[in-house]
Amino acid sequence: MADERRAGTADVPGPDLRPSRRARLTSGGRWLAGRIPAPWGFVLAVFVGSKIVLSLVGVLVLTAWDGVPGAPPADEAMMRLQQDRISSHRWVSLWFAWDSFLYDHLARLPLDRPWKDFGFPLLYPFLARPLAPLLGGHTAWALLLVANVALLFQLWFAYRLGARLLGDEDPGDGRRAVRYLLLLPTAFLFQAALTESLFVCLALAAFWYAEQRRWLVVGIVGYFLAMSRSVGFVVVIPLALVLLRQHGWRLNLRSLPRYVREGWPLLLVPAGWLTFMAFCRWQGGDWFAYQHAQEKGWGIKVQNPLGVAGSALVGDNSANALRVWIAVAMLAVAAVGLRRRADWPYLVYTVIVVLVPLSMGPPVYKSLLRYLLAAFPVALVLARWARRPGLDGWLTAGLALLQGALFAVWLTYWTHLII
Repeated sequence: MADERRAGTADVPGPDLRPSRRARLTSGGRWLAGRIPAPWGFVLAVFVGSKIVLSLVGVLVLTAWDGVPGAPPADEAMMRLQQDRISSHRWVSLWFAWDSFLYDHLARLPLDRPWKDFGFPLLYPFLARPLAPLLGGHTAWALLLVANVALLFQLWFAYRLGARLLGDEDPGDGRRAVRYLLLLPTAFLFQAALTESLFVCLALAAFWYAEQRRWLVVGIVGYFLAMSRSVGFVVVIPLALVLLRQHGWRLNLRSLPRYVREGWPLLLVPAGWLTFMAFCRWQGGDWFAYQHAQEKGWGIKVQNPLGVAGSALVGDNSANALRVWIAVAMLAVAAVGLRRRADWPYLVYTVIVVLVPLSMGPPVYKSLLRYLLAAFPVALVLARWARRPGLDGWLTAGLALLQGALFAVWLTYWTHLII
């Protein structure tokens, strides 16, 4: 009887106490998500997702463009050869264009002999130097790695700063700030081997720590911000406005000691650019080697930015007019969306990063859409407006279409519209 009972029960299927594969994967995913501090999970997902989408679109567009007669244009053929030397994989090589190869050159120049190349600030190529040996000596790959790591941290700071400035009224504020930063007209350049992601990352970090009243950290970050691009040292002005706002906009002799005690690290911001000038003096014997290289190489001279913008708008070059109209639109968005007194530091910052490039004269037209990426407060304004029902979808679709068109232009080798 006992054997019969054992035999009978052996034929009856009991409950399967082992978790299914799907359940194990689900619980594993939840465990991993629980271990990733917020908002890194969202930031990593957006970073990887945007990388996959843009790379896939890039390869598809380039493959389709191969069969078009006259592609690439004659003045872009050399760039195509330079891309092929970096990598035979298009999803890698498409992220290198024009200035990328100059940064690669600067990253490989030895420091034990006098320099002749002072047309670019040196933080970006110098960050690639210690990474290149880890990548088999490929300085170009190191430059791309620096840009993408900077992009990752840029998204984190955008999330944090966006949520704070938008008031934390909606848990989606930080996410919208990240999304609209990546929807700016030429935001695909954040993925490229250029200085855009590094500069915006440092700018966002400087303002984030300023809002936290961590002024020593602001000074250190601002020091490197000024070494990443010439406009960086002027960012000390809106950062000082944040300090002024935190003390009720009071500016008198009685409050001056407090400003000095808290805000002295802001002196490190212009010190960053002075460090680059000192390097120019050390290597080239000229404190103003950067300025002279810009004048000689690209015909850049300081001019009235409003006059430069006006000449494009009334001229017969439609491409220049398009670029400047986009700049005007971004200034208009900032002026309307940042008119509150509390937002004035970000309005001043936006005006600076738009008008300073225009002050370089007509040669800036070719790169204006690239320089406009520094105006990250525009993304915060759009994120605030997107709270309105129905508007978020229209803004997202419109900006995605505009960026897609510009990305196609970039991919089909008419890169001088953008860089």
